[in-house]
Amino acid sequence: MASIRREARIQARPETAWAALRDVGALHHRLVPGFVVDTRLEEGARIVDVDEEARRVAWSARTERLSHHNASAQVFPDGAGGCRFVWIADLLPDEAAPAIAEMIDQGMRTIQDTLERTERASG
Repeated sequence: MASIRREARIQARPETAWAALRDVGALHHRLVPGFVVDTRLEEGARIVDVDEEARRVAWSARTERLSHHNASAQVFPDGAGGCRFVWIADLLPDEAAPAIAEMIDQGMRTIQDTLERTERASG
């Protein structure tokens, strides 16, 4: 099983980052616009858990390309009003890892840009 972990230091309050992450039905507007173009919450398509206390969203999905995919994203305070955003994905087959890692890297860049822009606009 391949495991991918990415972490970014973001110049946004943890509350700002968590508000965007926890709104799973609006990720395409609030967290990853352009990277995700639409979010539809369809029963049985994806299993999602939102943990308010840990500021963590975990999800599972199966596609034609992936026989197994579990992932989570979590927000941690990081002093002086910033936060750390951590995205972890475990998947099969292993051969899919490079393509998924590149997608996560693109997503992380979008997350950082979006959250920092949101924070500046609210400040």
